[in-house]
Amino acid sequence: MISEKMIDLVNNSSAIRAMFEEGRRLAGIYGAENVFDFSLGNPNVPAPAGIKTAINEILNEENSVVLHGYMSNTGYEDVREAIAQSLNGRFDTGFTSKNIIMTVGAAGGLNVILKTLLNPGDEVIVFAPFFGEYRSYVANYDGTLVVISPDTQTFQPNLTEFEEKITAKTKAVIVNSPNNPTGVVYAEETIKKLAEIMERKQEEFGIDIYLISDEPYRELVYTDVTVPYLTKYYNNTIVGYSFSKSLSLPGERIGYLVIPDAVKDYDLIFSAAGVATRVLGFVNAPSLMQKTVARCLNEKTDIAYYGRNRDTLYNALSEYGFECIKPEGAFYLFVKSPISDEKAFCEAAKKQNVLFVPGSTFACPGYVRISYCVSYETIEGSLPKFKKIAEEFGLFAQAE
Repeated sequence: MISEKMIDLVNNSSAIRAMFEEGRRLAGIYGAENVFDFSLGNPNVPAPAGIKTAINEILNEENSVVLHGYMSNTGYEDVREAIAQSLNGRFDTGFTSKNIIMTVGAAGGLNVILKTLLNPGDEVIVFAPFFGEYRSYVANYDGTLVVISPDTQTFQPNLTEFEEKITAKTKAVIVNSPNNPTGVVYAEETIKKLAEIMERKQEEFGIDIYLISDEPYRELVYTDVTVPYLTKYYNNTIVGYSFSKSLSLPGERIGYLVIPDAVKDYDLIFSAAGVATRVLGFVNAPSLMQKTVARCLNEKTDIAYYGRNRDTLYNALSEYGFECIKPEGAFYLFVKSPISDEKAFCEAAKKQNVLFVPGSTFACPGYVRISYCVSYETIEGSLPKFKKIAEEFGLFAQAE
């Protein structure tokens, strides 16, 4: 018999993955070209050409025994130093290799830092809507997830409720900007206010509260939007990053943690995070991909491709009568359901072979997430279907 904790996880398995599997099933029946799957944040834009070049060069240059062998649990020192210097050049920070830990993607990094920080019963605050796996990551270490309800007008963090819900048990706060599922970028003024609240509460309760910035979408922003670098606003900030979206490498599982010197108990936390990397079974981040990303820190994915998808889909859905805040980053639309039960709305859309994810997955019922990191042909092909869905729910007639 499996563990009781796993029984709950199996029974409440990811709705995103479930919808993805449903898309594959429908594609087998109707043909992939007739199924419009917007469920998974799986980049459709190919990795930059420099990735393949770097891999080939590394395989030809490096001693294969060394390349494919163990290294420090924190990762190759030269890779960590290259990342630190890249961050310093971009954000005017002062990091070195001793502030970077290479991780098995952002998910691996979050698990490492939560393993490092949490005692059973410690509280971790998240802002709805949020990536649903945060629930499991916190529960992995017997922490308690505290959810701040969403501001559905702006989808900026609800700071009034945030201040009220910080307690003496609060150990960490997770923020995700650009945000999954809304695409909203948290404004600098929002970050400053959040930092001020956390500073006050640290002093009030005599505790250390760590701000964990989950940043897999940092590079995916449109027009002139700036994403604040949070270590510059609050000393106890730890950054988790992934190359999954920025370089279209989700299956390679490569990312890093930034643990600045300014973090309280830095030496102990950095050492513990290295040990957590080992005892969680990661041991170290993938060796070949560490070397690869270090050579590709200036490579960029094709943001214009996602931008065209965003504009085409957002403009069409708005014309059809759907309500949605226009995303500033990432590659998701968070659309208000025309009926209160967004799961029923998802089922209705599925009859048109259109698949998206209910907002309750992100602790924000009444909305659905549409992932537009798909081919432009999929966007174009889906529009007549979206129009039919709008007509079915009486939206398109109202919009006219």
